[in-house]
Amino acid sequence: MASEKPGDIGHGSAVESTVVDMFSSDEEVVLSHNTSSLPPGYFTSTYFLGTMAASGFAIAGGVGGFALAAPILGIINADIGPDPNYVWISLVYTLTLAIGQTLVGRLSDLFGRRWFFISGNILALIGCIICAVATNIPMVIGGTTLIGLAASTQLSFTFVVGELVPMEYRFMANAFIYVWSIPFSGLGPLVAYAFVLHTKAGWRWCYYLMIIVNGLGALCWYFFYHPPTFYMKNRTTTRWEMVKNFDFVGFILFSGGLLIFLMGLSWGGGVYPWNSAHVITTLVVGFVACVAFVLWETMANPKEPLMPMHLFKDIGWDATIVLISLGASVYYAFSIIFPQMVFGLYTEDKAYGSALSCIVGASIVMGQIVGGLLSKWIGKQKWQLVVSTTAFTGLLGGVACATTDNKDTVIGLLIVGCFFVGWVESIGLAMSGIVIKDQSEIGTAVGIAGTVRSAVSTVASTIYVAILTNCLGATIPAQVPPALINAGLPASSVASFIEAMTTGSFEGIKGITPQITEIGVAAYKSASAVAYRTVFLSTIAFSGVALVLSFFCPNVDDKMTSMVATMLQKGENGEIVGAVEEKTRHAHVEDV
Repeated sequence: MASEKPGDIGHGSAVESTVVDMFSSDEEVVLSHNTSSLPPGYFTSTYFLGTMAASGFAIAGGVGGFALAAPILGIINADIGPDPNYVWISLVYTLTLAIGQTLVGRLSDLFGRRWFFISGNILALIGCIICAVATNIPMVIGGTTLIGLAASTQLSFTFVVGELVPMEYRFMANAFIYVWSIPFSGLGPLVAYAFVLHTKAGWRWCYYLMIIVNGLGALCWYFFYHPPTFYMKNRTTTRWEMVKNFDFVGFILFSGGLLIFLMGLSWGGGVYPWNSAHVITTLVVGFVACVAFVLWETMANPKEPLMPMHLFKDIGWDATIVLISLGASVYYAFSIIFPQMVFGLYTEDKAYGSALSCIVGASIVMGQIVGGLLSKWIGKQKWQLVVSTTAFTGLLGGVACATTDNKDTVIGLLIVGCFFVGWVESIGLAMSGIVIKDQSEIGTAVGIAGTVRSAVSTVASTIYVAILTNCLGATIPAQVPPALINAGLPASSVASFIEAMTTGSFEGIKGITPQITEIGVAAYKSASAVAYRTVFLSTIAFSGVALVLSFFCPNVDDKMTSMVATMLQKGENGEIVGAVEEKTRHAHVEDV
């Protein structure tokens, strides 16, 4: 493969020839490229601004395609089910996203990005249409599969935006994109329940909204996003040669192995028991395939490896991607468990409960935005990560103080703790593309980071759900029956009462009275609180490792330069955007 340089473009005008010469061979020359060599109208051109808008619609679509549906999966299942397989709606999104991010990053590094991102948004559009008109759960599962695959491109905004702006503004550019996720990642439960409670179409409006978002995104990608084409990136290699040299063995081992392994994890304790053949077989086969993939990439030395192993020789990069993965795992604990705790301990009102459930997501998004805006100004990113990780480790671990009576304390700890999780996420994800030596591999580096993040989060989520299930299975039988019997409920009615706690209706239970109901509900909530506290304590195991790793993350102050890794083209003719617009403006002024 020909050497692939940041900003490599085709031949054309004098401006283009100058830039091509600058990127011809010498790595030092490439790194010295800065905004002064771009046309004055580059960053205000319709192509650049349109691409930023496309990236904003992308994160909104990638997050919203599942974040809006996730809080109301039970409602969806009740409406077009019931179907016990509705749990697959969340599973297929997680599985496809985890695998897809590395594939999108690497393949778009090699073959060019434009059609990956156009196709991704179109795929999301189709998936949302299928879900919006679904008449049964299998249709929603199928649509969500497409949405998850599409999210692999949509949530790859970090390297799309990062390579188009000067290095010194990458943190701030990401902050701008995170703003677009506020209605979905930040306020998803509130928006979803608002549709359910206040629209005739109910939950389907979650997908109607995403159809609009993805449709606008697809138009923006098509009309404005023109990065270097394959031939601009590879002057001496044809597409067919690249295909022949591609790492298909690694592709099969990685995709198949990770998919099967994560599927086994997701099945365990939910769809199938942990000791079932389904779970054990998938875990073993998936793990063996993943090990085989690493050995293949390390020893076979494919010409165009799916996952270049030299990236992992950088300890700073390794520490950064694992850190953001562990931070995300802590986030998943609270995003999964806290909404259950809200409706289990604090309220039965859907509107108020959905608003409380937004605390985790909204606080993280605020942290992402503020962290991105201030990171360069504060400097010393390593110490920002250390301080932020220390803060969320202590604050979120402190949520283990939760009881039925200290809601305000829990909310306060959550808001500040999740804010710092978002800060770590914002800085760390941007750094995964900044610290690498060769910016032509930014898609691969950030894609791997996304895959590791999703895989670790899946493992963590499985652990949290298992802990909660096991603890509830111990605390409720230990505390609720004695309280009910002491209050006067016949022992034969205890099982019926516990079952009624999931439905909210205590009618028909022999011997029940309002006073017994009040005592039983209080005991049930107290037992549940113990289980929730155990889950929150378990997050310290993940955040503690993250804290250690934060000390191995690098500072990137020395990389905060005006270097731009990739330039947008005006169409596919190799002309840098901004040049023509600038000439037109000057001509207009002269005519006047």
